[in-house]
Amino acid sequence: MSVTTPHRTLHSVAVAAPAEVVYGIVADVTMWPQYFAPNVHVEHLEQDETSERIQIWAFANGEVKTWVSRRTLDAAALRVEFRQEVSTPPVAAMGGTWVVSPVDENSSLLELHHDFAAVDDDPDGVAWITAAVDRNSAAELNNIKELAEQHRELDQLVFTFDDTVEMAADGADVFDFLNRADLWPERLPHVARLDLTEDEPGVQIMAMDTRTRDGSTHTTESVRVVFGSDRIVYKQTTVPGLMTAHTGRWTIRPVEGGVAVTSRHTVTLKPSAVEAILGAGRTVADARAYVHKALSTNSTSTLKLAKAHAEALRG
Repeated sequence: MSVTTPHRTLHSVAVAAPAEVVYGIVADVTMWPQYFAPNVHVEHLEQDETSERIQIWAFANGEVKTWVSRRTLDAAALRVEFRQEVSTPPVAAMGGTWVVSPVDENSSLLELHHDFAAVDDDPDGVAWITAAVDRNSAAELNNIKELAEQHRELDQLVFTFDDTVEMAADGADVFDFLNRADLWPERLPHVARLDLTEDEPGVQIMAMDTRTRDGSTHTTESVRVVFGSDRIVYKQTTVPGLMTAHTGRWTIRPVEGGVAVTSRHTVTLKPSAVEAILGAGRTVADARAYVHKALSTNSTSTLKLAKAHAEALRG
């Protein structure tokens, strides 16, 4: 493999929000899967006050790619520099800088600089990377703009909750139940259909039809990343109308006599859809309660069925 030609891009957006708010969104990489459509999951490998080493799973031209990057954070200068340590072909090298520039106390300019090289300078590779960078950069900048401009409402729009069930079971049996989502239509009454592909080990692409109380179904599409035998994280890439984003995870931890299994959901609500879906006069608080109940009902049902399945195997 040889790398000879660097390529550079610049994308920018004007934001009607203070520069410090914009920088805060860029700096908090743990929330990127919630905020940015292309990002599936971010895992911290190392971290201190001014630098971090992370692994990212994200869509690039419709494919889920993963890479390891180092980031250097400079809060005073409102800059974040990043450089991939391990890239995925056709990318041979990739780096860049986020730069936030204040315009006045209530507005700013956000710039995203990239430099990259393709494996063996292949022209098709360069075209593929350029298209992915253009698409993802536009999506990320627009997401940050929208989030920053409604930052005062974010505490109401974004929320997280857990459901936990203890099981007198072996963790491996519970994990198998959760991991083998392709069998959920046989095992879970609320799942009408589920298509699962796993072209890359540990990265699952799912399309699922879920039955609701009134007998109708809604379709969601998700990407899941499987870690070992005790954690599965996911992001819905097609979400119901009340949400703009939904991420989650299943975790299994040992307790006396068995395991405790937790389903965590993090949701970003879509305020413009609340009255259209729930009715005139309904509020974001009503939407929070509605979504919480719907998701909790399904995840608790899945946990209880996993408990019955795994406990029967131990018995």
